[in-house]
Amino acid sequence: MEQLDQLISQLSTPLLLLFFAGTLAVLGKGANWLVHAAVTLSEKSGLPKVVIGATVVSLGTTTPEASVSVLAAVRGRAGLALGNAVGSVICDTGLILGLSCLLGQIPLERKILRRQARVQLASGILIVLASFPWAAPQSVFTHGGRLPQPIGFVFLILLVMYLRQSILWASQEKNSFSLDELEDRADFSLALILAKLLGAITLVIGSSHILVATAVETANRFGIPESVIAATLVAFGTSLPELVTAITAVRRRHGDLAIGNVIGADILNVLFVAGAAASVTPGGLRAQPHFFTLLFPAMVAILVTFRLGIYYSGETFKRRFGLLLLLLYAFATVWSYQHSG
Repeated sequence: MEQLDQLISQLSTPLLLLFFAGTLAVLGKGANWLVHAAVTLSEKSGLPKVVIGATVVSLGTTTPEASVSVLAAVRGRAGLALGNAVGSVICDTGLILGLSCLLGQIPLERKILRRQARVQLASGILIVLASFPWAAPQSVFTHGGRLPQPIGFVFLILLVMYLRQSILWASQEKNSFSLDELEDRADFSLALILAKLLGAITLVIGSSHILVATAVETANRFGIPESVIAATLVAFGTSLPELVTAITAVRRRHGDLAIGNVIGADILNVLFVAGAAASVTPGGLRAQPHFFTLLFPAMVAILVTFRLGIYYSGETFKRRFGLLLLLLYAFATVWSYQHSG
């Protein structure tokens, strides 16, 4: 690991940025392979496809965030770990859903959306409350807060409960969506599917190691807090699987799959990504002051806007609503870099 850090530190700035972009591309490709293999394996196992979409696809597309955040936490980069989780929620809801609404009509299944959006918003508020310094609230804007390790384990327990409930909800739905048209599937043998799954996991973990080291070096050179780099560039890179899935789904008239995947990914970014990263860190994940002045407010604002959009939209999400989400995402991103110096 030290040799990798030394190698990256010797790169010129243009090469460093190119290396960063290439690592993001490899990570996104590995995650796409992981999603494809996981879905194929689930279909072979006989699980209903709606269950696959509600659980396996969201778990697969959040694997890069989890891998990057856990690795960063183990290496003592708490700001990078927590920033990636929070930034991915902002990116998923603002950028990916915004683009999805602009690219095509997304039907509103109000019963499902209201139910899932309640969990989505509650998860966002939960991570803010869990990170708040309740023992010294007056220090929140000067010293920040911390997501404790025990709360990380609580998040993981809530994750299991959420997945179990999602399977229950999915099994009760009569009109399940199909993933058949989302990807052209080959008839792999079970051995080939498992090999592809393991290979994709290895690629995701390996590229995550490189991405963390590159992000840290980039933050140091430009004098930008690691958490800001994580909440913007790294979060965008690790959200590529959700972006690719959403665009493909909308173009093939599976808008409900796109929005379901993003909502599920938001919930998992809190319970799975932040929870796993905090649980492997004895001191928990420190939330620096700008989490409370910048990242947390931006995340909650976008989640509340999405929740209101469900109530005030008609049968489908309109393009102007997608534009609003994109503007909020752009504002949060620009504000992040201006705030950082």
